[in-house]
Amino acid sequence: MKKRYHVRISGRVQGVYFRANTRRQARAFGLTGWVRNLPDGRVEAVFEGERNNAEAMLAWCRAGTPPARVDHVEAEEENVEGGFTSFDIVH
Repeated sequence: MKKRYHVRISGRVQGVYFRANTRRQARAFGLTGWVRNLPDGRVEAVFEGERNNAEAMLAWCRAGTPPARVDHVEAEEENVEGGFTSFDIVH
């Protein structure tokens, strides 16, 4: 079974390689989708893949990696579309 999440992450998540680390982690989990910075200082991502891996990625988003600091994650489960072929940083 597959899952898809649309997340918005707030805290100290821009200028600290959060997008690059998100891409690395999502690829390690075999997920597809994208991540980008938002003008308001948050990071937004959409990822989908096997349920266990998508849920592990959601947990990773709540923790991040130093020097990032995650204060809040808004997560919405969406219908799996299957339209992605990789996980990329978008602008």
